[in-house]
Amino acid sequence: MKKVLLKAFASFYRFFLNRRYKVTTYHLDILDTDAPLLILPNHQALVDPQILFSQIYRITTAATVTLDYIYNTPGLHTLLKSIDSIAIPNYFLGVSGTKKDMEKIHQKILDHLKSGKNIVIYPSGAVQGQGYEVINGKQSAHYLVSHLPQNTRVIGVRIHGLWGSIWGRAWTGKTVKMLNVFGLSIFYILANFIFFVPKRTVTLEFYDITEEAKRQAKKSLFEFNRYLESFYNKHGEEEVRYIKHFFFLPKLNKTLPEHIEGSVDDFAC
Repeated sequence: MKKVLLKAFASFYRFFLNRRYKVTTYHLDILDTDAPLLILPNHQALVDPQILFSQIYRITTAATVTLDYIYNTPGLHTLLKSIDSIAIPNYFLGVSGTKKDMEKIHQKILDHLKSGKNIVIYPSGAVQGQGYEVINGKQSAHYLVSHLPQNTRVIGVRIHGLWGSIWGRAWTGKTVKMLNVFGLSIFYILANFIFFVPKRTVTLEFYDITEEAKRQAKKSLFEFNRYLESFYNKHGEEEVRYIKHFFFLPKLNKTLPEHIEGSVDDFAC
């Protein structure tokens, strides 16, 4: 019954998302398996988990690994808890925290997989700061693939089309506040009479990368992360696209902010 309700909610939310996004999926059917799935997407904007899960739930169910401030967001908390998601503290991004702390979180994720649950985790741990994915020294994906429970499949998801979205860093140069942008998005939908919202084209490509990921995981963390980056960035750097928010207004005349938080230039400073 729980799965039926979650899939019904995903269907409703997909309708809501489709007002703004023209979503095309490739190879979504590879999720139709009895094997537990470790799903590894790139992370362009705070809306891509919403789009991703609305599509995953057409085929199967999945939990996610998310930062605790998102997990505890009013309204969102109940949903994340209902799908058995795992909340992790902010230090998991690599700012602080001990090796033992990280191992406990990793073990929680592996226990989910051992019990047959599907898990979505973002290897970069943060929204992109440029038109391509950078993972740097993040360790989670490498560790999990190196310790995969038997029969687990690794699914790489290449998401494209959201560089320039108000949900990402290309809009203001900073990480947005989820509830603020969610409210703004609802306003845009209503202001465009629901069915006339200008569309943003988004693609999601699903690939079973299990065997190659396992081979790369036997190498160094650096080599494994470069492998994932090459997978995500196969089509090259994405050109920023600003889509107008009102059908009755002309095309947006907007350029990238001079400084973008979390970009490769930011790390270089």
